[in-house]
Amino acid sequence: MNVFDIMGPVMVGPSSSHTAGAVKIGYTARKLMREEIKEAKIFLHGSFLLTGKGHGTDKALIAGLLGMMPDDERIPDSFSYAKERGLEYDFAGIELRSAHPNSVLMQLVGEKGNKMEIIASSIGGSSIVINQIDGVEADITAAYPTLVIKNVDKPGHVSMVTSLLSKHSINIATMKIQRDKRGGNAVMIIECDQELPGEVLELLGNAEGVKKVTYINAVEA
Repeated sequence: MNVFDIMGPVMVGPSSSHTAGAVKIGYTARKLMREEIKEAKIFLHGSFLLTGKGHGTDKALIAGLLGMMPDDERIPDSFSYAKERGLEYDFAGIELRSAHPNSVLMQLVGEKGNKMEIIASSIGGSSIVINQIDGVEADITAAYPTLVIKNVDKPGHVSMVTSLLSKHSINIATMKIQRDKRGGNAVMIIECDQELPGEVLELLGNAEGVKKVTYINAVEA
């Protein structure tokens, strides 16, 4: 047991799951988009829907999308900051099959027109899981520096990525690979023990057959 287990995260309350966790979900989604978010359709599930307003879950999610962290004193006023920054948003309810009670589906549009849909859950103590990205199972905890690589499903891509990371002394903590069909699109989700330098991300992004590289640093509690 450590101090965090006893005292909980440093945050603007009232709830580590409904408030701090919600901020981290929004913040991680922003990192995954890698650009300013201009539109957000947010669908709340379960406890997030039933009790989230009283815990400030709506304001917390918007705060995270604006780049705020759980201890940011501006969180209660995030709607005002969203208006200043031109972030358009709306909330609705949804029933997500087999989802954690504290879950949300977000459909996001960035300033460059890029789109992303994520399903994420706040599982307690401000810990989160990004369950899906654009319909692909992800299970990203944001506790590690994480790579999400979308590529053509052809032989050699996995070994290319792992060799490049090894060459730069980047150790892989976990790795998940999925594809929509043989020879179609594949997604690698790689959690690393070290932060990735920009040159590695550039090499990955320029590699043959790679369609998109997304990277997020570890998100602190």
